[in-house]
Amino acid sequence: MENPIIISKLLLLVSLFSVSVSAECQRRFRVVEYNVENLFDTLHDVGYNDNEFLPEGSHRWASARYWGKLGRLCRVITAAGGEAPADLVGLCEVENDTVVHHLVRRTLLHRLGYEFVMTHSIDRRGLDVALLYQPLRFCPLTVNSLRVPFSAASERPTRDILHVSGLLPTSDTLDVFVCHLPSRRGGAKQTEEYRQRACRLLRTAVDSIAALRHLPLVLIMGDMNDEPQDASLRKELRAGVFEQDEMKTGNISQCYEVSDCGDIRLTLYNLTAGVKGEGGIEGTYMYRGRWNRLDHIIVSGTLLDTTSPLQAAPSSARVLALPMQLEEHGSRGVVWPRRTFQGPIYRGGVSDHLPLVLDFFY
Repeated sequence: MENPIIISKLLLLVSLFSVSVSAECQRRFRVVEYNVENLFDTLHDVGYNDNEFLPEGSHRWASARYWGKLGRLCRVITAAGGEAPADLVGLCEVENDTVVHHLVRRTLLHRLGYEFVMTHSIDRRGLDVALLYQPLRFCPLTVNSLRVPFSAASERPTRDILHVSGLLPTSDTLDVFVCHLPSRRGGAKQTEEYRQRACRLLRTAVDSIAALRHLPLVLIMGDMNDEPQDASLRKELRAGVFEQDEMKTGNISQCYEVSDCGDIRLTLYNLTAGVKGEGGIEGTYMYRGRWNRLDHIIVSGTLLDTTSPLQAAPSSARVLALPMQLEEHGSRGVVWPRRTFQGPIYRGGVSDHLPLVLDFFY
């Protein structure tokens, strides 16, 4: 006669083993995008206009303020990872290799083992973009910078677009773009063509990847200085706003579209167009009392297909808003990002932007 106790224990072991296998088969791959607001060091870079951020400059940017900001950024990036370090962190507004090296090696972030790559742009202030990565989870194969064409007569040179092709734990290649597109200084309307030109360049790069790879997996993140519905993202980059039921069939054909010229092109979806944070936060940047959605995480349709080796989880997209990142304004409890500076006034915050977080699984 069968012993019911033994049978129960066997069933429990089978159940636990199934849960363990399921968890093992669905491993998280987390991506963070963050504009860190003028992360300058305290030394002058010859040829660049960084005079405000020097000890004797208007912002009195001395060592205590610099290292304090690095420590606060370390806390936010660590918190963004949760139970394990975020696998990729795209950073905007970093001055040079030195500040990124200090961030990943000279703060408590060094315990997480990040490596990094970055651009070396001709932006007049010397600002660039960088990608932090976990080397056991993403192994760069190629690193390139895309220089955005500009009119010397009417436009200032902007940040390069960083393109990193890297190997995933699944042995598939992920193409990552980190962007900080031309600012709206001088007016959003007056500068929109510059951002559209940058998105045309980005779209060309994406199309080139799609033509070369059997299964192109593309991730774009950064501060685009435009909203999801603006022409740069909607018409030039052709990044549609993701609807939850669009990819439900898992049909790989939905990952491509026919262009106006009849070409087959990779579809792109903006997964953070409508994301919010807790406490009424409706964007990543506050301008004149209104939330803006200038930061974005955009993926190729192949990363939404159920047959993909790496699958984005759109429902996981969110704005990270820790208490240390926020401050109240007025008597109604309205909060927005606590900046490092407001004009020349030092406020001691982390950044004027909030980071975006998105999970993938493989």
